[in-house]
Order: sequence, then structure tokens, then C-alpha cells
Amino acid sequence: MSEGIKNFTPREIVSELDRYIIGQGEAKRAVAIAMRNRWRRLQVPDDLRDEIAPKNIIMIGPTGVGKTEIARRLSKLAEAPFIKVEASKFTEVGYVGKDVESMIRELTDIAVNMVKTEEESKVQVKAFDSAEERLLDLLIPRKPKTVRPPAMPQAPGIAMIEEPTNGGADAEAGETREKMRKMLRDGKLDNRFVEFDLGGSRGGMPMVEVISAGGSLDDISRNLKDMFSQFMPRGRKRKRVKVPEAFEMLKVEEAQKLIEMDEVVKKAIVRVEQNGIVFIDEIDKIASREKGGHGPEVSREGVQRDILPIVEGSNVSTKYGMVRTDHILFIAAGAFHGTKPSDLIPELQGRFPIRVELKSLGKDDFLRILKEPTNSLTKQYIALMKTEKIDLKISDDALEEIASYAAKVNEQMENIGARRLHTIMEKVLDEISFMAPEKSGKPFKIDGDYVRKCLDPIVKDQDLSRYIL
Repeated sequence: MSEGIKNFTPREIVSELDRYIIGQGEAKRAVAIAMRNRWRRLQVPDDLRDEIAPKNIIMIGPTGVGKTEIARRLSKLAEAPFIKVEASKFTEVGYVGKDVESMIRELTDIAVNMVKTEEESKVQVKAFDSAEERLLDLLIPRKPKTVRPPAMPQAPGIAMIEEPTNGGADAEAGETREKMRKMLRDGKLDNRFVEFDLGGSRGGMPMVEVISAGGSLDDISRNLKDMFSQFMPRGRKRKRVKVPEAFEMLKVEEAQKLIEMDEVVKKAIVRVEQNGIVFIDEIDKIASREKGGHGPEVSREGVQRDILPIVEGSNVSTKYGMVRTDHILFIAAGAFHGTKPSDLIPELQGRFPIRVELKSLGKDDFLRILKEPTNSLTKQYIALMKTEKIDLKISDDALEEIASYAAKVNEQMENIGARRLHTIMEKVLDEISFMAPEKSGKPFKIDGDYVRKCLDPIVKDQDLSRYIL
């Protein structure tokens, strides 16, 4: 029942999120409590467990402040199936477009792939051995034993070789095989080509998905293709590749033979139902500004009413079977510039009891983002330049200037939050990124003066900065 649920305390969850995301403590606390509540639910008596609904969350804040990143990092920490969808992509039942149930179908696909990868990793040793034996068979084909037909009379003067006398040949073949095995492991056969059959008929139970009438033509086409592929045996493909590539292909095929897809699907469905996270972005785009009316406002309300049963808890048909959504955690997010959460239909509002506001980012936040996270932009660019044998140094005053320019451009134009750092950094590193192969082996330092020289002309020209930054 507790498949995939991790036992982290709220403080540990916040501490882990702090490694990657700067600030937004209130939002981190909210998701940490929601994640811990999942573990708590599994500890209560069975008769009460099903009654405890997840505490879904609405994150309110402008773009680029960390809403999606918090949800994504949370799912990685929990090793939970995670999907991000945009509410504005869904359409009301009866209209051509993406139907809301597709988010659960896609989440189930992700969970199946997750569990399949985990199961394959458990059988890697056996798959390695089996793939090695198959590869050796390709490199040294086994000679079939010649068996004399029972009715054949023995010619006079000719002694027939009996089975026991093949011991020497077998020993020699075994010795040759072991020599070849050593050469294979030492990489001495890496340039040799082998030809083999790959693929075959599908095993496991057939998986049929009920095709929704509200789905798009692309969805229906893909579903039909998937459905028929379950029943039609796949032909074996003849491959001619180098030994290392052949070995990897054979390892994958052998691993797939060793796992039970029926068990994988069962585990994946449990993981979706108990541990799945759906991040619904742009939920403010489907909030109606006025009650009643016609046109787009009615359509927005229709999408909300379609999402409602999924969030409330319902059975969704997927190609792997029925999936219940009662205990999936839904995290919604939106800027809510022209609307507010109370503009959502009351039933949907009630299903998102936790609401947190994320703050806009300023210069100090940008500076911390450049310096502190485990995977900060600064560390990323230094690592990229190291591949060209360039020792890139970015001084503290350069980082301060970059943070200052990012905050200034966000004030002058649309505020896109931390994403502005990407455009600023790309402009600052434009020259070294282009010239890197020619400056290989030389150090390169970026200081405050260099940053000002790169950005001053652009920031001062309002029209130019709109296009470039």
C-alpha cells in the first residue's frame, strides 16, 4: 500500500528544497506538510484511511518565482510520478481539443516507465550475463553436432565418431569462448560488427484504453495505434552494428524478458493513486471574471467543471486499466493578475484548501540564485566552459551587476522573474561561448566592468532591450 511513499519530515523536505530554490519559505512549508500528510494517512487505521483527502494547494505568484520548480523538486524527492499540465490547453467536453482525463493517462504512462526502469535495474546483473552469452554466440557461432541417423548402416572400414570422443573439441571450443570473453571485456572487439535479430512479439496482458469522445484527433489516432500494437506481433528486425552498441541493445532486450509487465503495471497504478502529483499551471486563465455571460467565460467555466471530478476523485480509464484519482495531490498555480482564486467556481475552490502566495524576486534574490543553489547558473556555465578547457572565473562584483541588471530589466519591462537571469547571462557570456574553441587552455575572467560593457548599451536603449533581454 505504501509503494513509493518516502518518510521525510517537513523540515527535511524544506531543507532539500532550499538546496535548489531560493526563498519562498511559505510555499515550501505548504508542500512539505502536504507530502508528510501522505505518509501520515498511510499510518492511520484502514477504515479511516480512505476518508482522508489530500490537501491540494494553489500557488499564487508571477512567472519565474519558483512555482513549477518547487513542485518538480518535490516529486523528485518523493520519487513520485509527476506531470505538469497547462489548464489553458484543456477544452470543454464537446469541443475538439485536449480532454482533462488525458493528464491522468499521461501520469500513468510516466509511472509505468518509472517502475519499469526500476525493475530493469534490479535484473541488470542477469541481463548482463545473458547479453554477454548471446553476443559470444554471435561472435563464435556454436557448431551443431552431427548426429548419425539410427537406420544408417555403418560403412565397412570406416569408424564412426561416437559422442564421448567429442570431449577434446568441446574443451577447445570452451577455451576459445573464454578467450573471446576476455577480449570482449577488455574492449579488443569494439570495432568488430555483428548482425543479429532484435525485437519480437509482445508479452504480458493486452492493454486497451477506452477512447474518449472529447479527445483530439491526434489523441484518438495515437490511442488506436497503441491499441492495435498490443495485438499485432512485432516482427524481428535485423541489425548490423558494432559490438558495444550490440551489447547495449541485447542488455535492454534481456532485461525486458526478465521483468513481469503485469506486476510493473500493478505497481505503477498503486504509485499513481497513492503518490502521484499533478501540477496544473495557468489555472488563473480558466477563472471567470464575471459570473454568467457568453463566449470565452462560459468555456472557461466548462473546463473548471470538467477538472472538478478529477480533483474530487473519480475513475479514469487508461490503457493499463482504471485509475482512481482520490488521493493524487493536485498543485495549481497562476499569476492571478486580472483574476483571483475566488473567481474559480466554488466547488473547485473548495478542493484547494491551501493557498500560498509567492513573492516577486528582487536583486538580492537574484544574487543568491546565482551563488547558492547546488545547480546554480554560475556553476552550470563554469562547467560548460571547462569542457573547452577554459577556466572561467566570474567575480562577485560581476554577479552583483548581473543581478542588478536583471532586477532593472524586470522593472522596466514584463517581470519574468528568475528567467531573466538566463537572458542576461547568455548576453554576458556570448563572446566567450562563441570563441571558446579558439581560446582553449586559457583562463577567462568576467568582472563588473566586463558586465557593464556588455549590457549598458542594451539596457539604455529601451527598444533594443525589449528585443534582446
